[in-house]
Formats: sequence, structure tokens, C-alpha cells
Amino acid sequence: MDFWGTVLVLFRRWYISVPAFALAVAAAFGVYATIPTVYVSHAVLMLTTPTGGGVVPPDPKMPMPRINPMLNFEHGLSVTASVLIAALGTPETARELGVEEGGDTEYQVTNGSSNLESLATGPLVFVEATSTDPRKATKMARRVIARAHLELDARQAAVDAPKGTYITMHEAVPPTTPLPQQGRRLRATAAALALGLFASLAATFAVESLAAHRRGRRRPAAAPAAEPGGPGDSGPSGARRADAEPVAAGAASRAGGEA
Repeated sequence: MDFWGTVLVLFRRWYISVPAFALAVAAAFGVYATIPTVYVSHAVLMLTTPTGGGVVPPDPKMPMPRINPMLNFEHGLSVTASVLIAALGTPETARELGVEEGGDTEYQVTNGSSNLESLATGPLVFVEATSTDPRKATKMARRVIARAHLELDARQAAVDAPKGTYITMHEAVPPTTPLPQQGRRLRATAAALALGLFASLAATFAVESLAAHRRGRRRPAAAPAAEPGGPGDSGPSGARRADAEPVAAGAASRAGGEA
């Protein structure tokens, strides 16, 4: 069936299509109202080396040259960032930070990419906190940052690194103002509306098909019978007419002989 045929069916069965469409819109609105708005706060942490580098001078009287940490991003910083990402992403750490199973507040720590094969790509740690309450999203982001500082110091203390060579962490981007994210809400609403429209079309065409089936059953099953006395009629009327023809012919011949 083409487009205009579909439109014609929808108009012909308006008492089905219109209420079904209204129900689809109501269902989509209900889905939109029930799904809460999610707020997201972002933060970026940067790892840097100390100004004296990662080596302790053997002679304290001859200190190491001071360098600009922003100009000395070594590969070790990328490895340390990947270690922090792995440590902060464990379920145990999440529970300690207050994340509850099925709760409305969560966080995610990445290197800016979802590709697990590219963890050690730079000395940056990206923090994303989400919650239905914007204040909770900001608090979660700050808790994750504080835990990142503790994890960094604990990892360096575990390997007996000299205090003067400790890697430091700075907030390249502090926790941002939580912004609403409508993507999930809109996708769910669009899916509900699409399903409702499909159901309304199915109901309309089901009624149309049922009506066509009933019209077909009301039509006569066989063609109309032949008229009485017509050609090929072998009934009583046809037999009497055939018997009357010889009688009429005999009467006509006697009338001719008398004349």
C-alpha cells in the first residue's frame, strides 16, 4: 500500500487512529515525565613532575637544575595516570566514595577515551560525576579528586620514592557547574512515541482488514441462476413450449387445405 492509500485508511478509520495516536502521545509524555534529568560535572586532573626532576642529587650542595614541569611530560606520567584510572575505577573504590548500587549518583574516571588500549596516552585524568541532583554531582566530583590525591601519594610511598621526587597533581579544570543532560530522556521518549505510533497503525489496519473480511463474507458465494424459460432451460415451462410448437404447425397446415 502506498502513502496516500495509508492516509486514506487512517482517515476512513479515524475513530481508531485518532484515539490510538492520542494514547501514543500520552505514553511518550509519561515516559518523559518519569525519567529524571541527569546532571553532569566534569573535571580534568594533570600530573606533573617536581621542578627538580625525578632524581635526588647525590651531593646536597650541588642541587639539580630546576625545570618547568609543564615542559617535562615524561612517559612515566602517562603510566601513573593509567594506574590512577584503574585504581579509581574499581567497585571497591566506588563503594567507599558513596556510590550505591541502583543509586542516582555515579562517577567515571577515564583518560578522555573509551578505548581501553589507549590508557597511557597522556598525563591527564578525566573525572565525570553524574547525579539527578546537581549538588550531589559536584560533591562526587570533589570526592573523586580528593581520593585521586590519596591514591597517588600511596602508590609513590609504596615504592619508596623520595619525597622530593613525588609526582604532583593539579586541577587543570576544576569541577564544572553541573549541566543537565537530556540525551537519555529524549531517546526514551522518542522510542515510546515510535512504538505508540506503530501500535496505532497496526490497530487501524487490523480494523480495516477485519471490515474487508466481513464485506467479503456478505457477498453471494455463487453467480445468479439462469432466468426461467431461457435458452437451455429444461424445466416444465420449456417442455410445454416445445410440445406446443408441433400443434401450432398442424393447425396451420389444415387451415391451408380448407382454403
